[in-house]
Amino acid sequence: MLDIKWIRENPKALVDALVKRSWSSGDAQSTVDGLIARDEARRAHLSELQVKQERRNAASKEIGNAMRLGDSALAEKLKGEVSDIKAFIQNGEARERELDKALNDALAVLPNVPLDDVPVGKDEHDNVVKRVVGEVPTRPNWVKEHFEIGEALGMMDFERAAKLSGSRFTVLKSQLARMERAIGQFMIDLHTTEHGYEEIIPPLMVRDEVLFGTNQLPKFELDLFFTPHGDGRLGLIPTAEVPLTNLVREEITAHEKLPLRYTALTPCFRSEAGSAGRDTRGMLRQHQFYKVELVSITDQESSLAEHERMTECAEEVLKRLRLPFRTVTLCTGDMGFGARKTYDIEVWLPGQNAYREISSCSVCGDFQARRMDARYKDKDGKGNRFVHTLNGSGTAVGRALIAVIENYQNEDGSVTIPEVLRPYMGGLTKIESK
Repeated sequence: MLDIKWIRENPKALVDALVKRSWSSGDAQSTVDGLIARDEARRAHLSELQVKQERRNAASKEIGNAMRLGDSALAEKLKGEVSDIKAFIQNGEARERELDKALNDALAVLPNVPLDDVPVGKDEHDNVVKRVVGEVPTRPNWVKEHFEIGEALGMMDFERAAKLSGSRFTVLKSQLARMERAIGQFMIDLHTTEHGYEEIIPPLMVRDEVLFGTNQLPKFELDLFFTPHGDGRLGLIPTAEVPLTNLVREEITAHEKLPLRYTALTPCFRSEAGSAGRDTRGMLRQHQFYKVELVSITDQESSLAEHERMTECAEEVLKRLRLPFRTVTLCTGDMGFGARKTYDIEVWLPGQNAYREISSCSVCGDFQARRMDARYKDKDGKGNRFVHTLNGSGTAVGRALIAVIENYQNEDGSVTIPEVLRPYMGGLTKIESK
């Protein structure tokens, strides 16, 4: 959530930021004007409330003076005034809550402001390649996509998954199931033993306010799955970013404890609203998938350096797996709602003859912290400031499995197991049809 004080002082900067995010200039200007008008109405109301409260306090003292002087008529008049003021204040406090909610609701649907060095563009075609790692080999004519390989091995079953749950689900079997588990274990071990992240096993269902904290609500409600709980509901996590980032919600963290670095290997659940017709074959876009998440909580001065570090940690996964990839800086039109800057890591898939996203690492500034009321103590211990939050995939396990299957496929239909995964596979070197 953006700071209304900053908006009030920098209205043109916000208009420009929204235009960079592909808003029309007219919509951007009217939105900012409306926010400022809401804020002015709220502040005027608060000012009037304060005046009334001051008058109530003064009148209460005057009542005492009038009683001591024996002026009962004046005392009764003042009591009537105080009674009217109390009624006004009571109604005014309800009105204050209404104005607060209206302003916060308007702020909640505003995206974050991109950093100055983020390329301006409309969509993925305007993203900028930052670096390319590994050579893309010449594509033999026998190369297949992952689902063709998996089905031929008898270890990837979409038909039975559809009988169980419908489309966008997969049943993995035998050594492919073991390799997906191996990939997740390898990733979590790398991040905890070498990269300094603390492993967390979080809840997979969370409250609405937790989803609001990491900006899934209200904007992306259709992308979520919910289950009834008591008189309300709980949302299934679309990513472990949600519970990991919210570990610091409504808390003040000591400065010396920062940065906090968390990682988790969890199932993730997404409705994929709006993705009809996209990646319908195979397991590239699923309702249920495993992902290793990276989350960092930093002070305000360290977040940009932490962003580079987090991205390098995610890249190291692909380096160890010896998969070709590239890292791109997302343009303003392709960047996520809560991000100030995002790097996407795209792994090479020879079956598709294309790079596809396998990780997205974002720095959010204090955007999420304001929604969570997450702060830290200044170095001098005198003041509190909002933390900065970062999140990234380290990486998507299912997509890593796809990349391994396609990059390590052999002409006979077998799949060589990357060396780094063999200890997790009992020393097995190749997956072959039974």
